[in-house]
Amino acid sequence: MQRTLDRVVTATASVGDQGTVDGFTYGLVTPVVAFLMAGLGAALGLRCTIRSLRTARSFTAVWLALGALSIGSGIWSMHFVAMTGFTVKEAPISYDKPLTYAGLALAVVMVGIGILIVGYRGATRMALITGGTITGLGVASMHYLGMAGMRLDGRLTYDTPLVALSVLIAVGAATAALWAAVSLRGFLASLGASALMAAAVTGMHYTGMAAMDVHLHLPPTTPDLLPTGGGAESIGPMLIGPGCFLLLAAVVLLFDPGAVTDEAERNPGAGRAAAGSGRR
Repeated sequence: MQRTLDRVVTATASVGDQGTVDGFTYGLVTPVVAFLMAGLGAALGLRCTIRSLRTARSFTAVWLALGALSIGSGIWSMHFVAMTGFTVKEAPISYDKPLTYAGLALAVVMVGIGILIVGYRGATRMALITGGTITGLGVASMHYLGMAGMRLDGRLTYDTPLVALSVLIAVGAATAALWAAVSLRGFLASLGASALMAAAVTGMHYTGMAAMDVHLHLPPTTPDLLPTGGGAESIGPMLIGPGCFLLLAAVVLLFDPGAVTDEAERNPGAGRAAAGSGRR
């Protein structure tokens, strides 16, 4: 446990060709913002999944597609917001754009399959387990594909038990989030499901980062004389598209007429009162 904390929270001392890694270059700013991005994507995506269960069959696929794009964009944005705080003192970091965007596509597709199963099969045990597993695997796959797209003068190695734990965290929490989203009612339940999904994504991310070591191709020299950076200047522009999409999805849900129906279901008395007022 102490070894894991040392890897993530503090800079690991350079030994031989091992890079000096810091996952929290900007303190708690990047983890908090990353969690909020994941939470926003999860809130929108899970809301779309719920809407797909309560709408006409012809619109189910539309809501599920919007949900997959929302969750996938939130996962992808969370990963790269968190990566702005990741630095290796001895080497600058950049990212391979094709692999980076492939991670976004993979997240959207796998999350889409997961919520498609729940959207069409409903909140059955098998649908939730299958959908949650695929969704969680989508989260983990996006993370490790994103890491494969990281470019620096070194190689990455992973601790297998921690990698397995990161995948289990993603699958377990994603399954629980889907269950809470489609089985519970009310604002607090939706908020809890979104927070659970965000916890799955961020927990998986930082567990996966704890499993990683960086081994430089060249022996480390004086860190202060070498370029540093987590590739923030290249990540920033890439986040604009997914960020704009999440805002657009929020607007679509905000002005969705189906929200009125949901409110009437939660508060029948208010619905009858509004109807009586209309008759007078």
